[in-house]
Amino acid sequence: MTTTETWQHRDIITNGIRMHYVTQGEGPLVVLLHGFPEFWYSWRFQIPVLAEHGYRVVAPDLRGYNESDKPRKGYDMGTLLLDIAGLVHGLGYKKAVIVGHDWGGVLAWSFAIRYPAMTERLVVLNAPHPGAMMREFRTLKQLRKSWYIFAFQLPWLPEFLLLRNHASAIGRLIRGAALQKEAFPDEETAKYRQAMSQPGAMTAALNYYRQVFRHLLTSYSGGTYDVNVPTLLIWGEHDIALGIELTTGLERWVKLLEFRPIPDSGHWVQQEQPQKVNQYILDFLREPPA
Repeated sequence: MTTTETWQHRDIITNGIRMHYVTQGEGPLVVLLHGFPEFWYSWRFQIPVLAEHGYRVVAPDLRGYNESDKPRKGYDMGTLLLDIAGLVHGLGYKKAVIVGHDWGGVLAWSFAIRYPAMTERLVVLNAPHPGAMMREFRTLKQLRKSWYIFAFQLPWLPEFLLLRNHASAIGRLIRGAALQKEAFPDEETAKYRQAMSQPGAMTAALNYYRQVFRHLLTSYSGGTYDVNVPTLLIWGEHDIALGIELTTGLERWVKLLEFRPIPDSGHWVQQEQPQKVNQYILDFLREPPA
């Protein structure tokens, strides 16, 4: 599938940093949050379709990624969520449909938990609800799948290994986690390799993981995991890093949940099966408010 660039590139100051984003369309705001090791380009198949159906679509480069600022600090969950809140308010909106995949999905879950009044609806793709992640981290099966999170805690060595040979490991990582390998020819993975090779980007991206345990252990102590907005969970079933068990038992935290598994996809579900993902999202957004 080929893409034609129909969107505009812009910058905004949010929470003290310059955030690059692409945007297309007019209407209610939809914010698309990418994961690791990606950037706004992960949403190239969703941006024009959502815009054509009456939404203002905004896909940012998250803090530290691609063309956004790469400060040394600010990769804790609270700061990252303030980046998103500042983006929504800076664009002139009070609330948005929040869509996230992978790390962007982790942020999306947490944003809906912490800022429910700013979350019109929530769409998460292959990213664990924090309560489910805490539950499954107690199992050997998920700990084995999550070995890379522990490896990323090491200083400087992950950066060295991932960046050598023009970040060739990034291309192998992306293609390796895909079921539909043809979705990631060399010309596509080269874009991710280039984005992650920008000065400071790899360390910034790994800092998300280096902060994650502190977040899981402290963010919700004495608080809640409850999501009180209509939620759509899309899951590529052949995810080598995140077990399908993470999609079960969510009813205790998410009251208005729709679950759409996609059996013929790996981790990069919105790029491996874009037509299905687009249809599921549009159907969900068309539903009357609960």
